[in-house]
Amino acid sequence: MADIAKTEPAGATPAAPAPAAPAPKPAAVAPKVEKAPPAPPGPPDPPPPADVPIPEYIRALQEALPGAVTQISYWVGDWTVIVAAPRLLEIARYLRDDSGTRFDYCSDVTAVDWLGRTGERFDVVYSLYSTALRMRVRVKARVADGDAVPSVAGVWAAANWLEREVWDMFGIRFDGHPDLRRILMPDEWQGHPQRKDYPLEGPGELLLESPQEWLKVRQSVNEAEIE
Repeated sequence: MADIAKTEPAGATPAAPAPAAPAPKPAAVAPKVEKAPPAPPGPPDPPPPADVPIPEYIRALQEALPGAVTQISYWVGDWTVIVAAPRLLEIARYLRDDSGTRFDYCSDVTAVDWLGRTGERFDVVYSLYSTALRMRVRVKARVADGDAVPSVAGVWAAANWLEREVWDMFGIRFDGHPDLRRILMPDEWQGHPQRKDYPLEGPGELLLESPQEWLKVRQSVNEAEIE
């Protein structure tokens, strides 16, 4: 018997093809977390090149106060003497009074927080200028967290407020300062904002979220003190 071909009736609509199965979704890829680079151990404080002579006034300082200068650094034309913190006051007096130095103006006092550096965490930096001899030098003293450095406010009057700012921002104490208190932040502020372990959002005061609420809290504290 001959095969009978199956034919669709005339005018019939052909059946739609079955939908293809959806492609599998790619597996979720965890976002790449970039690690922060390690904290630098401290400034390089490069020594002067062999072809750059050490200024005579620095040599004289080393001879006048043996052991007071622990390192000499030279970078982009600037000289820095790194000194033993306990001897800072006698070094300051020498640099102001000696005829070969006459550094009569302290133009700046600042600090650097080298969080993670073993031992002496902070660098306290003094920028000095001689108006008579027209030369500059930077004096740097290293101090551990919680230790103090001698105040040079009695040597250079300009250092008074500058040391107060370093205390306010970094929490470094200056022994012998005549009026060591905050100068930028309110007296009741918590912590020291330029330390590298200071929280980026602040110490939790309401000031950062609602100035009005912070002012109410501060006002209530003042009223309690009056009562």
